[in-house]
Amino acid sequence: MKKKVFIIGSGFSSLSAACYLAKYGFDVSIFEKNDSFGGRARQFKTNGYTFDMGPSWYWMPDVFDRFFEDFNKKSSDLYEIKKLDPGYKVFFKNNESVLISSDVNKITDTFENIEKGSGSKLRKFLEQAKDNYELAVKDMLYKMPGFSILELINIKTILKFNLFLTNINKQVNGLFRNEKLRSILKFPVLFLGAKPSNTPAFYNFMNYADFGLGTWQPKNGFYDVVKSMIMIAKEQGVKLNKNSNVDKINIDSGSVKSITVNGKKLDCDFLVSGADYAHTESLIDKKFRQYSDSYWNKRVWSPSSLLFYIGIKKRLKNLNHHNLFFDTSFEKHSNEIYSEPNWPKDPLFYVNLTSKTYKHTAPKGHENCFILIPIATNLNDSEQVREKYFDMVLDRMEKLTKQKIRGFIDFKRSYCIKDFEEDYNSFGGNAYGLANTLLQTAFLRPKLKSKKVKKLYFSGQLTVPGPGVPPAIVSGKLVANIIKNEGIIR
Repeated sequence: MKKKVFIIGSGFSSLSAACYLAKYGFDVSIFEKNDSFGGRARQFKTNGYTFDMGPSWYWMPDVFDRFFEDFNKKSSDLYEIKKLDPGYKVFFKNNESVLISSDVNKITDTFENIEKGSGSKLRKFLEQAKDNYELAVKDMLYKMPGFSILELINIKTILKFNLFLTNINKQVNGLFRNEKLRSILKFPVLFLGAKPSNTPAFYNFMNYADFGLGTWQPKNGFYDVVKSMIMIAKEQGVKLNKNSNVDKINIDSGSVKSITVNGKKLDCDFLVSGADYAHTESLIDKKFRQYSDSYWNKRVWSPSSLLFYIGIKKRLKNLNHHNLFFDTSFEKHSNEIYSEPNWPKDPLFYVNLTSKTYKHTAPKGHENCFILIPIATNLNDSEQVREKYFDMVLDRMEKLTKQKIRGFIDFKRSYCIKDFEEDYNSFGGNAYGLANTLLQTAFLRPKLKSKKVKKLYFSGQLTVPGPGVPPAIVSGKLVANIIKNEGIIR
């Protein structure tokens, strides 16, 4: 008889773990508390608009491809995807803007035109970033379950050790003088996980993911990836249950024996949680928890987000698919997220218009607009505050793009800290998990395997490899391999 593995949650790490575990011969069931699958990558449709609720930057396509290849599939056979050119547009003060091409040669020309000598510096920077990317993805990402510092010790990582001792801020500022160029190179760090001054320079591999591999878009949004993973899970025999809230994890003799779902006890042999780590441990007695509330409160968290999903009954000018509004202080907003957590005075923000690339995601002649403001966790979230920031960013959008928008809105929905907490049991309402700081890297992150409870495992953005969709997919494979390699199947 097959061993039963239950998985809490249906985000990318959970779907990934489910697919691999079923392939390895386990009887796998997913339990999702919400009424749709995909976790933070859920999607909703209304009034002819299609909105991805969370992830929208499709980077590191090789990681997606590798997952599907493990199941004898090609991503290109499962969903249509297009490389964006330009990849995105960045707005600065004084009505200045910069387009980031999908062509590295054009990007270096853009840098050179803004700051003389920066083109050649960028090429050298990207050569190092590419080298780091290949090391991170090929030699580290899939081979580091976070058990020990020894995982980091090989000849390649030793040669890169200095990049863990300096940070992105120092590295970028040391190479480029122009603040616009600095902001462009630092944005993946700020929006995807940490303050640049606290992020090891090794993470500049994200700049290669940006400039080198490019920005892509699935035809029907990120949910195309979710649907493809669900299809594979079903092909492998995974049973998916929605509206299934896990109330308790039941432990006997130090080992997981069952979970209580919607008040009903269900027996299992092994349990993987892709749900919030702190929440998962709140479902067991305190003596079995690895990490205290104090531990979680002392972590450096990636941002939460204030999101707006907006339907606009006209086509917008002067905007691209992805748009970054950096017309205020990058450093000040960064400090308001990490150093002195508070609602930002003049926030940076991001605008996504998938209808610029695929018109069918909005009614004819309309735009679907997704706005994201990165914010600190644990802030006081209210409708009044949300409206204040909506007016603030819309005023700046109208001014910088030279058009009226407010009077053409025919749908609006907001999403913030309270929603992250309610929908995902997210600690402090975080959106991305733990920041990629030196002391929260690799084996220093929360463990994939419980140290106190047998047969209990974790996956997702709070454990290894870290925040982001590609790392989440890898996390699912890592935890599945741990269960497989521990000789579970007899």
